[in-house]
Amino acid sequence: MLQFDDVHVGYGRSMVLHGVSADVPADGVAAVLGHNGAGKSTLLRAAIGLLTPRRGTIRLDGEDISRLAPHQRVARGMAYVPQGQQCFPHLTTAENLQLVADGRAGGRAAIDEALEMFPALPPLLGRRAGLLSGGQRQQLAIARALITSPKVLLLDEPTEGIQPTVVAEIEQTILALAGRGGMSVLLVEQHIGFALSAARRYYVLEAGRVTSSGRGGEEARAAVRSALSV
Repeated sequence: MLQFDDVHVGYGRSMVLHGVSADVPADGVAAVLGHNGAGKSTLLRAAIGLLTPRRGTIRLDGEDISRLAPHQRVARGMAYVPQGQQCFPHLTTAENLQLVADGRAGGRAAIDEALEMFPALPPLLGRRAGLLSGGQRQQLAIARALITSPKVLLLDEPTEGIQPTVVAEIEQTILALAGRGGMSVLLVEQHIGFALSAARRYYVLEAGRVTSSGRGGEEARAAVRSALSV
């Protein structure tokens, strides 16, 4: 569904990604693992169009999107949930969701479906998002992305800094999304066990290069830990 072919990306004169090639399977999860500074978030920013590759190609469902603007990629079926539980803090939970749904066919139904995935949110619809906990804001951020009915969902460390009980809920939601079909997920995640249990493919980044890759699942844990220990 989403393919990176020899992608080089940088900021100014500094190169961060050096020839990254990776595939996100249709109706499945690809997990990107690595230490801080390895280039994981940069890969997602390049995928959504916030950064333009210096070299290489990014394809969505076979189409070269390497030079498309972010809104053009969203229109083609991509959604991006950046790191940090981002929302509009002065708007209510309901207003955050409605802002995405406005102008979309079936927007009300899309909100209802997103809320079904996160049962903790309906009681909070009238509360300002800035007053929510970190875990609640993260659930809201993912719910907003789901309203766009994406073909590819980009998630940047969705469980970072969140209490364990909410982490479990978010993990179960991501597994459910990947399992119901019709959506692919590119997941950047620090929790190796969860990432590998969800992923059909994994990629380990080190200094902007893929140093290990393979099929996901529990059997990949040893190979990933070995790659991360280097």
